Amino acid sequence: MQQGGGSDTEVTWEDQQNINKFGRLNNRFHELEDEIKIAKETNDNLEDASNELILTDEDVVRFQIGEVFAHVPKDEVENRIENMKEVTSQKLTKLDEEKQSVVAQMAELKKILYGKFKDSINLEED
Repeated sequence: MQQGGGSDTEVTWEDQQNINKFGRLNNRFHELEDEIKIAKETNDNLEDASNELILTDEDVVRFQIGEVFAHVPKDEVENRIENMKEVTSQKLTKLDEEKQSVVAQMAELKKILYGKFKDSINLEED
């Protein structure tokens, strides 16, 4: 007696490898979403800091370096923030590219797996 809505389709070693690969890609997809969210928040915070710096009248401002605050000339802080924004933007671009690659690979694996197993396999998240 067969339980569930399964079918008589045999799962080959190659099929199992595709299922495992899909699982790894799905995990990486979620990690990338989290990393992208953090990078966007960092970029927003840097933008806010840059805007606040524009409003200040002081020539020397407090700037956090590691765990301490140091008094740094305003011009140097502006340059550092711009560099940090550039690095974060580049990281965000790389993460977006990797996410698109992962999504494309997952779509290809879905085609293969749904083509063979039809309704016997569920690759969608609820």
